[in-house]
Parts: sequence; structure tokens; C-alpha cells
Amino acid sequence: MKKIAVIGAGIIGITTAYEIALKGHEVTIFDQNSACAEEASFANGSIFAPNFVSPWTAPGLPKYLFKQLLTEHSPVRFGGFGRKELAWVVKWRSACKMDSYLSHRSQLHNLAVFSKEVLQETTRKLNLDYERTQGLMVLFRTQEERKNSQPSLQIYKEMGVLCSEMSPLEVRTKEPALNTETPLSGGLYFPEDGVANCRQYALLLKEECERLGVVFKFNSKVNPLTFSQPTLIQTQEQSFKFDEVVICSGTQSSVLLSPLNINIPLLPIFGYTLSASIREHIDAPLSAVMDDRYKVTISKMGQRIRVSGISQIGGSSKNPIKGAYKSLYKMLNDWFPGGARTSESVQEWCGARASLPEGVPLIGSTKVPGIWLNVGHGASGWTLSCGAAKAVANLINDELPGINLVGFGVSRLE
Repeated sequence: MKKIAVIGAGIIGITTAYEIALKGHEVTIFDQNSACAEEASFANGSIFAPNFVSPWTAPGLPKYLFKQLLTEHSPVRFGGFGRKELAWVVKWRSACKMDSYLSHRSQLHNLAVFSKEVLQETTRKLNLDYERTQGLMVLFRTQEERKNSQPSLQIYKEMGVLCSEMSPLEVRTKEPALNTETPLSGGLYFPEDGVANCRQYALLLKEECERLGVVFKFNSKVNPLTFSQPTLIQTQEQSFKFDEVVICSGTQSSVLLSPLNINIPLLPIFGYTLSASIREHIDAPLSAVMDDRYKVTISKMGQRIRVSGISQIGGSSKNPIKGAYKSLYKMLNDWFPGGARTSESVQEWCGARASLPEGVPLIGSTKVPGIWLNVGHGASGWTLSCGAAKAVANLINDELPGINLVGFGVSRLE
């Protein structure tokens, strides 16, 4: 049995701690917040889409997004732009090539499918209930948008993804509450994807972690690791010695690892959500829909509707950029007017998602003995979390990871 520290109690950290504890190890999880899932996992879009998951590195995407920057409801915004953001964007643009895009897309898909299997196994084993709804529909406003989706549709078919191209009538049959006044040219339907409450799952898994003996150290901001004693965890008040340390701390990971000369080009990409009570279920989505043009998702989550979108580079979650929430309200009104009680008790949230330029997370060991990584999942953190956690736990336990991790290692940055 090893003494293992997990840094970060978001969905990545919680799932990682759970899987390691299942192996019989003594696990302590540290987080600077007062509870788990308080940052990127708190009120995210909660779309769980193993088949739809894809890196934002498709050829031609930079040109498309930079063009969108000139529009009022652009899916990408800049909240500030300095040297760090510029370096990240340069690396991102260089990754937007067909060969690397297809490779990274395949890697993410394989991990996502593995993650779904692990999630389903855990859900059955523990009998968990966390507001799941099946089905994801991608909506096209124009024929041009539908035409532009054909290359992706072909890739889905080659990968064996269950996906159906639908006419406007078929789309409205699946989602009868869609606004008839908003132009609709058709859609892509992913029956095996959908929405599930990420934070609720994290809280349920925390209870299971505690039953397995996992110790939670909240309000414990961990100091940067030291080269002389890398597995020594130091907080404001105490020091703790461990055999292994797993970094799952999102955007803080780079700071923790810097003294070890492990330099990761992580950048916080801020996403926005609205959550409002359903006014009339007949006027609400049945599952999850995504506006292809604006990259905004609208989903039913229990008794609420959640709207999520926008990728903001630079800035801070504490200072939302002008017009961000306005765009989300517009998309909700475009597709499901009257579906939510937007005049009362609407939760507006902005969170930072730790993202790497090529869109593929770092999973596995590092050049420093005892230091492991599970970081950089970006907007797909919820979808990838269970599989990534299982793989790390297997490796720590000297087992095969359960999935091919070629391309996920930190060595790719060297």
C-alpha cells in the first residue's frame, strides 16, 4: 500500500482519488476551496459526449474563429491578451493540421469511450443517480452550415460513431419544443451522448471516497513542489510526505510543477453558463442541443435548463466580459423561448478550464519519480474524467492502463 496525494478536488481529482483508493492505497486529496467541485466542475455545461468529443484544432478553424470575432455573438472572445496567451495561440494554430487533428481526435475518442465504460460501471456498482438525459442534437441554421458538417460526418462514420443526419422535420420530431421562427436546416443526432450533472456526480463520488478511507484536506492551498523533495506536500500550515503525488489541479498545475522544470503550456479558457428553472416542460428541450454556429449548448438537467458556451481567452472568471451572458440568453430565446424562468433566480457562472493547445490532456508519469499528471482536459473534462482516472490508477498500481496512452504523455512536449 502506498501513501498517495491527489492535488485538486474537481471532477478529475475526485475520480482519480476514487480509482486509486479502490486499489487499496492510502489517499489524501488537497484542494484550496472549502468543498469539492467548486471551480471548473461547479456549473459547467455537463455535456457528456464521448462520440462528439473533438479537439478544437480542425484545419480551417483558426480562420473561421477569427472571422467570428467580428460578430456580436462570437463563440470565442478575448478577455485580455498577453505574452502567455499569444504563445498558446501560436501553438494552437500550429496544431490545426489535418494529420495531427485526426490523430488527436482519435485519441480523445478512444479515451472518451473508455471513460464512458468506466462511468457506467461505477454508476451500476454504486447505484448513483445524477440527473442524466440521453441524446445530443447539433443544430444547423443554414444549408451552408449543414454542408460544412459533411467532412466531420464522414469522420464519424469511419470511426464507427452512432450518428444520424436529420432533416428539419426529423429534428423537430426529436425536439418538438424548438422555436419554429428560428431558421433550421437540419441537424446531427448522437443518441448515445447526452447530459449528466458533473458536480452532482462528484459529490456522490466524494461520499464513496470517504467510505474507502480517502482523507479530504479542504482550504489547503498547496505550495509549489520542490526539486529536493518533490513528493513532500506543503500547505500554509503543514507538511505531508507521500510516496506518489498526482497533479489534478487544473489551471494551477503549471505553478505547482514549475520548480521541477516540468513546463506545461496550460491556459485557462473561460466558459459561461446559465441555469434556470424550467417554466413548462412542454417548452423545454428533451435532452441536449447545440447551436453549431455559436457553439452554445442548451440542455435539460433535472428541473432546470442549462445554457453553456463561449470560449474566452485571457481575463478572469471574476470579471465576466461584456455581452457574454447576453449571448447565452439570446441562444436560449432563439431555440426555447419561454422554456425557462429567466426573470427569477438565474444562476450565472463563469469557470476556467485548463486547456492545452492541441486539446489532448497529459496523463501519466513524469521525468520526476513519484510525480504523476492528469491535467489539461479542457472543455471535455467531464467526458474524459473517469477513463483518465482509471488509467492513472492502473499505472500507479503497476498495471496496464486499460487504454493506449501513446500521445498522452508529457514527453510529447519535449
